[in-house]
Amino acid sequence: MRLLQRRQLLATPAILARRTLAAAPPPNIVLIVSEDNGPHLGCYGDRTVPTPHLDALAAEGVRWENAYATQAVCSPSRASIFTGLYPHQHGQIGLATHAFTMVRRWPSLPGLLKQAGYRTGLIGKLHVNPEPAFDFDFRWADARFLSFKHRDVARTAEVAGEFFERGGPFFLVVSYADAHLPFLRQDAGLPARPLSGDDVRGFPAVGVDTPRLRRHVADYYNCLSRLDTGVGMLLARLQDAGHEDHTLVAYAGDHGPQFSRGKTTCYEFALRVPLILRWPGRAPAGEVRRELVSLVDLLPTLAEAAGAPVPRDLPARSLWPPGPGRAELFCEWNSSHPAPAPSLFYPQRSVRDRRYKLIHNLLAGRPNPAELYYTSQALVDTGANQQEIDAAPPPVRAAYQTWRQPPRLELYDLERDPHEFENLAERPELATVRERLLARLEEWQRRTRDPLADPRKLARLEAEHRAAAALPAGAQTPGFRWRYPEYLYRGTAQ
Repeated sequence: MRLLQRRQLLATPAILARRTLAAAPPPNIVLIVSEDNGPHLGCYGDRTVPTPHLDALAAEGVRWENAYATQAVCSPSRASIFTGLYPHQHGQIGLATHAFTMVRRWPSLPGLLKQAGYRTGLIGKLHVNPEPAFDFDFRWADARFLSFKHRDVARTAEVAGEFFERGGPFFLVVSYADAHLPFLRQDAGLPARPLSGDDVRGFPAVGVDTPRLRRHVADYYNCLSRLDTGVGMLLARLQDAGHEDHTLVAYAGDHGPQFSRGKTTCYEFALRVPLILRWPGRAPAGEVRRELVSLVDLLPTLAEAAGAPVPRDLPARSLWPPGPGRAELFCEWNSSHPAPAPSLFYPQRSVRDRRYKLIHNLLAGRPNPAELYYTSQALVDTGANQQEIDAAPPPVRAAYQTWRQPPRLELYDLERDPHEFENLAERPELATVRERLLARLEEWQRRTRDPLADPRKLARLEAEHRAAAALPAGAQTPGFRWRYPEYLYRGTAQ
């Protein structure tokens, strides 16, 4: 971008108010979504691997320090991005590949922008049911180039470039497969010089740091390096097509990485994600926002920028103009899949404010299958195994025990304990904090009509999960259909 343009951006005091934006020509919009990665980028202070292109995107736009997914698995999170609703509202409470589905065709980003005259496209996976609910004019997801087995980011950029060349206004979603498992050390020659286990350290939130885990961590960062290169190629194609200066580019991770105490949990390692937005002439360059924001906020933000209608009564709020943000932020866990074992059905609800975080385990007193999922090494080997946990310091071992056999409530002081190792829920001196956050969580459940606040509906959904897990291929058994959209939302205005 030219020096004059950079100075103009730096001189911009704030993002313009909604009425000003409405009068401006609508921008093209590119939404980049990456898989299974937290804010482990240079612009967030992580120097493990260079990420120059995402760092440049942040330097030319706005970066949010405290952005969160709604649920730490792909389909629910992406459905929230597209609808502006929490998973227990839209109904996509588990993976689309295991037949979970939204309870109806909600107004969505591609549909709303198409109504506003945008040409819409999707590169990569959608992973939300029912797929016809998302009105994309163009879709490309050639598994030879873009899939869990193949990550050819150069070909991905080529396809995006062809889309850009057809003119605007356009809305393009680009879903990269990095950094989903399997962590590909190198693919299509990228990264040119992969990291090894000797180049990295374990994640503090995992609490375990062994040579075995470092090899996985290294390949996770190799995935982030390839992602960054791909984003650079994509943005170069946007520039080549002549659209850079009038395109809003948003980037977000869908949820945190697949390591112990990450993906499939309600811990910070699972839920906190990178969020960057560049809009030349509108978003102030280099600004860092620290308020609590959720990925549900992307729908009203992008729809308003496009001059598209925003559905009423969303729990989301536009990021324009910047304000004080939320006093509290809410997240959840429901399910991922019922089989193969272990079933990952273990509903949780969480709320955090500036300092404290409360997790409500709806099935307290029972083992959390997410811990077994990682520790047993039966399906994935990126988690800490039992031998590694046993050799860890006492606070880490205690945290794993809490994860394994959760109490009804977990309370963490994120200021003093950012990786959530010490559960403070039973501390008498914090009873007022605990009850305040619990009251806010229950009020949120009432306001958003959370069906699992009803113990009878929770029990019925648990029974349906057990029945699905008993089938030969679980919810992937041919002809299987979940019944929860019928009974969870009966008597609820949806």
